[in-house]
Amino acid sequence: MLFPRERLLELEERLAPYAQKAKDTRGRAHPEPESPYRTPYQKDRDRILHTTAFRRLEYKTQVFPNWAGDYYRTRLTHTLEVVQVARSIARALGLNEDLTEAIALSHDLGHPPFGHTGEKVLDELMKDHGGFEHNAQALRILTHLEVRYPGFRGLNLTHEVLEGIATHETPYAPAFKPAYQGQGTLEAQVVDLSDAIAYAAHDLDDGLRSGLLNPKELQEVPFLKALAQEAGVRLEGMEELSRRILIRELLGLLITDATLATHRRVEAAGVKSAEEVRRHPRRLAGLSEEVEGHHRALKAFLMERLYRHPEVLRERRKAEAVLEGLFKAYTEAPELLPRHVQERIGEEGLYRAVCDYLAGMTDRFALEEYRRLSP
Repeated sequence: MLFPRERLLELEERLAPYAQKAKDTRGRAHPEPESPYRTPYQKDRDRILHTTAFRRLEYKTQVFPNWAGDYYRTRLTHTLEVVQVARSIARALGLNEDLTEAIALSHDLGHPPFGHTGEKVLDELMKDHGGFEHNAQALRILTHLEVRYPGFRGLNLTHEVLEGIATHETPYAPAFKPAYQGQGTLEAQVVDLSDAIAYAAHDLDDGLRSGLLNPKELQEVPFLKALAQEAGVRLEGMEELSRRILIRELLGLLITDATLATHRRVEAAGVKSAEEVRRHPRRLAGLSEEVEGHHRALKAFLMERLYRHPEVLRERRKAEAVLEGLFKAYTEAPELLPRHVQERIGEEGLYRAVCDYLAGMTDRFALEEYRRLSP
């Protein structure tokens, strides 16, 4: 039995009324033939998976740099965990899983090397030239920098996938906000929430695995202490299996609460369409008030004990030196840039062309370039 695109679109009618159906897409910037066996959002998902930017995520920092060890999350494995969390919540709420997956796969494509440190450095270096923000960069990659078709720049993704990137997180860059007004689809909101859930859980896991976090310190976070007791996990002398049990229980708690709390908000809001979700005065996807408090306490703990740990800060200093050094070298001597980057200077301007080049680098490539160019 075959399921052509028309049949797949019919099956989407079983989704919740507030889900974003593929048949109701606002379309693409450039008209193109539809796939016979894929919906528009499935087509978008596949295009994202095959981008150069997606492959490079494997060697971009989440918290620990790639060279710290094979166990720790990279920007790629973080993305895949966000996909898992987002699809779990989306399925339970009757949302469009294909759209959810496409947004989740693309949400971090604009991250430069060295994680959020890299983003802050590039934003500072570009402060007089338009700044830098990873959501804006993801849109730039998908609408301009990836060139795979003869008739247009970018991947020609649907409006809803691009909207999901533009409405990711709260601070929107003015350069792209006007084109994507409102709260975004519930699918996009679920991805945003899933990102916060995934990184809180896996950063805790990586911090414990690395030894930078002492399991006994978790007793300072009351809900983690209670969760460990409920799971039968001893925080003193925690073994590997116990750590995995704790992280699994934490994820289960956050995912279940996010699903139920979002459902309650949707029911209370009475929204009956994706457009009503966009126009609602508040975001509908979120944790319950109680669990959101627990989540904030966990993030504050990670900020103090992991993200500001001397070992992590030492790597950040290295990242700052590398990106600042490369930016200075390339802007002062553009002839050091690869030919294809030099060719874009006339169109993009020197500083934006250099910024795009640096943002696309992996951690290890940036380090290699820095060593090669250092006197």
